[in-house]
Amino acid sequence: MITRNGHITNYLKQVVFGGNDGIVTTFAIVAGFAGAEAQGVVGLGALAVLIFGLANLTADAVSMGLGEFLSGRSNRDLFRARHATETARIAANPGTAAQLMADHLHAQGLSSDIARHTADHLATSPTLMADLVLRYDYGMEAPDAQNLRARAVMTFLAFITFGAIPLAPFVLLPETAARFGWSVAATATALTLLGLLRFAATGEKALRSVGETVFLGGLCAVVAYLAGMFVAGLG
Repeated sequence: MITRNGHITNYLKQVVFGGNDGIVTTFAIVAGFAGAEAQGVVGLGALAVLIFGLANLTADAVSMGLGEFLSGRSNRDLFRARHATETARIAANPGTAAQLMADHLHAQGLSSDIARHTADHLATSPTLMADLVLRYDYGMEAPDAQNLRARAVMTFLAFITFGAIPLAPFVLLPETAARFGWSVAATATALTLLGLLRFAATGEKALRSVGETVFLGGLCAVVAYLAGMFVAGLG
């Protein structure tokens, strides 16, 4: 079992985000074709589903991985710039910085005297004080410990792994109408597994973790199916 102290927690955001987006992206292709077929416009051929599904799966997985890397680098650069500014400001006027920090600490429950005493000690280290200021004022965490490449790869792998599940029936099963039903079941199973992974990593209530993941993913799938019917109806 994966615990909250396990390594998976370091990449939970990437796994859940990439996995959920991969499932929805590929099943949207399947559901769109099924919606069009329901209007009698196009047959739900395995080749068409696989071509569009795999093309979208590959392109979007690369895009998601690169997006994760670039956004992480941008956040890191922004943090470093603001940290340098705050460090210089604190070093130039430690008294004012200590008073502002004392106000933050007092708001967190410390008495006025203890808050001011603690803040005075913190002000002797402008670098440490800057870390706390960025956390309190901007909600920013130090990103230096985060491996941007590993996060990008994890997003890519989660997208590919979970996103391939809705397409599996079109690879493994013979060409029958039942494949769409199996794809729906496979998609629901993948969303459930993603919810259970979230539950195992965070310790949230299982019903909430699984329910939210399945509901939101299912909602996107229904929208894709209805969109396919609508577009096919226009033709």
